[in-house]
Amino acid sequence: MTSPVQKYIISGGPGSGKTTLINGLQQQGYFCAEEISRKMIIQEAAKGSCCLPWIDISCFSAKVFREMILSWNQAPADRIVFFDRAIPDIIAYLNVAEVAVSEEYYTALALYPYHKQVFILPPWEAIYVNDSERWQTYEEAVLLNEAISKAYTACGFELIDVPKNSPAARIAFILDFI
Repeated sequence: MTSPVQKYIISGGPGSGKTTLINGLQQQGYFCAEEISRKMIIQEAAKGSCCLPWIDISCFSAKVFREMILSWNQAPADRIVFFDRAIPDIIAYLNVAEVAVSEEYYTALALYPYHKQVFILPPWEAIYVNDSERWQTYEEAVLLNEAISKAYTACGFELIDVPKNSPAARIAFILDFI
């Protein structure tokens, strides 16, 4: 059965090619919501804030959560939309940090529904690069990917594994699937 919700999530561990994929879909005319965490790290670091995931993950998660709700509300209801990460990613990161997850995050999933099939990109060492917003080692990215997969599954989503391939082939895979 196909879900009437056309808000698709693209997720996976850090450095798995999500942003490249989102940018490619956007170039093809799809509405895409950028990764909020990355934008938030840049903003908070520029302000000299302590509300960063490696300093205060609870504060950071709450800010990202609010921005994700705003992004969901700004997305068109009559078009296919692709999100670079979503609320279960926050849950996964909090789980990895062993920080309690607010019930608010789970409640929001019912209030702001996404398509139940989520595209997950596997860790891929050949394309993994560290930068100022991606501080994790590749090994940590693999562990985060596992936590992300568990969080999405626990929240009732079905994971669709996107094969390691060129950006064009990955985009074709997703578009053929939907």
